[in-house]
Amino acid sequence: MSRRTPRLFAATLAVAALALGACAEKTSDTPAAGGSPSAAASYPVTVGSLTLDQRPEKIVSLSPTATEMLFAVGAGKQVTAVDDNSNYPAEAPKTDLSGFQPNAEAIAAKSPDLVVLSDDRNKVVEQLAKLKIPVFLTPAATTLDDTYRQITELGTLTGHPAEAADVVKRMKDDIAKLVADLPKRSEKLTYFHELGPELYTATSRTFIGSLYTLAGLENIADPADPDGKSGGYPQLSQEVIVKANPDFVFLADTKCCQQSADTVKARPGWAAITAVKNNQVVALDDDIASRWGPRVVDLLRTIIDATAKVPA
Repeated sequence: MSRRTPRLFAATLAVAALALGACAEKTSDTPAAGGSPSAAASYPVTVGSLTLDQRPEKIVSLSPTATEMLFAVGAGKQVTAVDDNSNYPAEAPKTDLSGFQPNAEAIAAKSPDLVVLSDDRNKVVEQLAKLKIPVFLTPAATTLDDTYRQITELGTLTGHPAEAADVVKRMKDDIAKLVADLPKRSEKLTYFHELGPELYTATSRTFIGSLYTLAGLENIADPADPDGKSGGYPQLSQEVIVKANPDFVFLADTKCCQQSADTVKARPGWAAITAVKNNQVVALDDDIASRWGPRVVDLLRTIIDATAKVPA
């Protein structure tokens, strides 16, 4: 992926899981590719304004996050096509469908009985509605509760409500344990979360920022967007970052933009900041760091494991 613009960041992080795996040690929600439908599943089912009279067996997912959720709840065998950015789990079917530029005709050619999208681009929802193809939107989460709700809703629609409930419970349990085991610090460690080498970042108001807050960290970017006018995704200057002197730099641009501890150290003035001097530049997986599915637990674990190396 090429260098990303603010609009693309917003599209990626605040609208659709259409973009953006290295340091995830253990996936907390091992995807269940198949699995039997829950014994409790019965149809018709209604979620929001969408009613399905029977279990969907040919699902097209044009959202990488939704794809991860569908497999996690055991609906993997019902997923017959995904977008070209859905790269997890490995057994997800490969297609050339675009989530950024969805084409109703190409989607309809897959004969889906349910299409899952994170964004109504190209007015594709209206086009699919005319073709009488059911569509379910899973917009970018702004809170963990949004993530839990979407997993639950997808489980309901696909006939896997019990499996979805189990995924949510395990996520909540894992996150609670991670947070409970945080070291007690008199002062919070500070951090800079890098979305791209243009130095766009995310404040604590964003979904990704909320995870760092859970990890007990202080975001040096918060003063740059105090009223949220930048949507929670301000661009910082090198001077501001160097002056803020963060304890950690988390790179969510390792795959898209080949950023690393070495490239960060080579930037003017960056060699002097604490994160660089103490080898606390953490390479994240771009995909995991930009999706709000079950693997947020892995991301939180990576953040906490990295910071735990600093004595309390």
